[in-house]
Amino acid sequence: MKTSQRGIELIQEFEGCVLTAYQDGGGVWTIGYGHTAGVQEGQVITQQDANEFLCDDLEETETAVDSLVDVPVSQNEFDALVSFTYNLGQGNLGSSTLLKLLNSGNPTLAADEFPKWNLVAGEPSDGLTRRREAERSLFLEGLEL
Repeated sequence: MKTSQRGIELIQEFEGCVLTAYQDGGGVWTIGYGHTAGVQEGQVITQQDANEFLCDDLEETETAVDSLVDVPVSQNEFDALVSFTYNLGQGNLGSSTLLKLLNSGNPTLAADEFPKWNLVAGEPSDGLTRRREAERSLFLEGLEL
């Protein structure tokens, strides 16, 4: 599957776009829409670069979600899972109770796992709380289709 425009907009909204490298809450050098691969202090990119990084990162994330999810999902469920994985990484999705519940046929219970992933350095983050709720809502919309 491919991320829909709605899913891309969700990621863009919560990642924001910064054209100068910065360290995220975990100290990782980041640029564009949350791109981290090869980013160095002082790096500056264009909006076109940021868009290209987003496309490349989305392809990797979509492949990861496709490989980890063993059950059919709707577009909205897929978009929510891609946003979650884009932010947290393939390893976190792969080891999550969210994925285990989804793959065992319990998508409603899986949706309840999104809010649990809202911590930065062990403390709740307002931004991540909002993002996880948006992902959960989108995921649940997918169940209603």
